[in-house]
Amino acid sequence: MAQPSPRVVIVGGGWTGLATAVELARHGIKPALLEAGRQLGGRARAVRFGPFHVDNGQHILLGAFRSVLDILGTVGVAEASVFRRQPLRLVMVEPDGRRFEIGTARLPAPLHLAAGLLRARSLGMAARLKALALLRAMRRQGFTVDPDCSVADYLASHRQPPEALRTVWRPLCLAALNTAPEEASTRVFLRVVRDAFFVRRRHSDLLLPTLDLSACLPRPATDYIESRGGTVRLGARVSALQLGDGAVAGVYLGEERVAADHVVIATPPETCAALLRDHARVAHIAEAYRHLVPQPVCTVFLRYPQPVALDRDMVGLLDGTAHWLFDRGRLTGDRGLIAAVINGRGPHLRLANEALIDRVVRDIAVRFPRWPAPIETKLIRERSATIVARPGIDRYRPAHATGVRGLWIAGDYTATGYPSSLEGAVRSGVLCARWILRHAYAASETHLHEERD
Repeated sequence: MAQPSPRVVIVGGGWTGLATAVELARHGIKPALLEAGRQLGGRARAVRFGPFHVDNGQHILLGAFRSVLDILGTVGVAEASVFRRQPLRLVMVEPDGRRFEIGTARLPAPLHLAAGLLRARSLGMAARLKALALLRAMRRQGFTVDPDCSVADYLASHRQPPEALRTVWRPLCLAALNTAPEEASTRVFLRVVRDAFFVRRRHSDLLLPTLDLSACLPRPATDYIESRGGTVRLGARVSALQLGDGAVAGVYLGEERVAADHVVIATPPETCAALLRDHARVAHIAEAYRHLVPQPVCTVFLRYPQPVALDRDMVGLLDGTAHWLFDRGRLTGDRGLIAAVINGRGPHLRLANEALIDRVVRDIAVRFPRWPAPIETKLIRERSATIVARPGIDRYRPAHATGVRGLWIAGDYTATGYPSSLEGAVRSGVLCARWILRHAYAASETHLHEERD
């Protein structure tokens, strides 16, 4: 006699919750996903801007981000249908219009990056050799440091010259961790460097979305979950957990109770803390969340006349308020639409919306003086886009298991070892699902032995 499939409730319909539900559904479990809002996707969702659908923040992935690509493949979404893959080539534009370029060569990893650095003629030879020496040191040290320190201190200890800091390491750190080198964890940074540049050449490729992210995962994931007997409910706000006898028993939606053998809290940290705080056995987890500091991403969408375009899909801005420009016309067909992304914290957060937009517009005009003024603009401030990947952050990132049987936590802020990102979110959801499957399998084996006895 087989044990009945466990009842699993997932709280939160962002990419973490969706990945958890998809992985469970793939193995025959019928999860119930509860999302408080009216739209799935969490911090990666589509919003309206004039005639366009745009993401609440422009995203970029690396070829090393296998968890995202695998979950998309599971729900039947081909990589080429939602991403444009291209070998890494960063073009950074100075305020006077001069360009710095670094790319990778068609060689095995990590030689592809080493050759790219040697060919970066806009970087002085001394700086190129120092950067190569640092890559060798990273490998020799096993891509870790003890104790953890800031990326800025780590780079200083390896005597990286100012031009390499400004044009290579700072942009890379901001893109990978959404955190400036002065406050970023070297341990987390080195994990990304290892996976992106030292395993396979394709892992350093850039993957740029060609659709809004709501079309990438939320819609096909919902179809996948429901086609396998699971449920997805919108407007279902979980108000409390039901715990008893050392195990989870369900959740409450106001007066409605939803029974469960397993509950996965796949919400932002502050929402998770609110659900845990009233229960003594897990209140310490909620208390630890005060060490997880939210990190913003600001995106300014600028609608120009249609002839306006970059000469490539994305460029970086050196010494600008915005760090990156993405040409949505090249990527999505929305001609004349440019997305300007500002990573992390800084003085820009103190500016009012109009002042911040004006500063970004002026920065772009300095570098591209032939462009006319934008027709329309829209600023999206995602105040809690990620968490600050500060040194020692691994001590405070919660494990998936909580100590209460059947109660789990998933999210890009959990102990995945990866930055707080789409990859971290999906990786956490898949890992959490596999923990549940492991427990369900163990329970089934125990039940089978009891029946035999």
